[in-house]
Amino acid sequence: MHSLDDTDRRLLRQLQADPTLSTADLADRAGITAPTCWRRLEKLERAGVIEGMEAAIDWRALGYAVEVSLRVTLDKTERAAFDDFLAAAREVPEVNEIQTFLGRVDVRLNVLARDMAHYQEIYRSRILTLPHIADIEALMLVATVQNREALPL
Repeated sequence: MHSLDDTDRRLLRQLQADPTLSTADLADRAGITAPTCWRRLEKLERAGVIEGMEAAIDWRALGYAVEVSLRVTLDKTERAAFDDFLAAAREVPEVNEIQTFLGRVDVRLNVLARDMAHYQEIYRSRILTLPHIADIEALMLVATVQNREALPL
């Protein structure tokens, strides 16, 4: 675990607020010099605190109107059930998120589709053919009330 000081926290707060800022603008907003800012960012990247920068793409703007969360329970009598299932699930292009859990539900898949007909096609031809499924429950997204990716620094 990396210990953050006040300067690191200011940098990360500003970076979370606007990841498109140049190093000079980020330094200005954090109250430090640009070279200091650059060194701090490099240090935070090396420590694994900053994993990288990525573009946030609104999948709805690309014509995807349906989001379904699938809670999957696997047949754990098979030794390789998790590995086989996860490897196959990674190959489904419409699955944009895979999470594993301890408890009754083993895996959660997040599936994006253009419409319900498209989702039904994905579900029947790609999801139900995944190996080692013992039970599956679908939860269709109605609304996202809060999606907070920023940490309280």
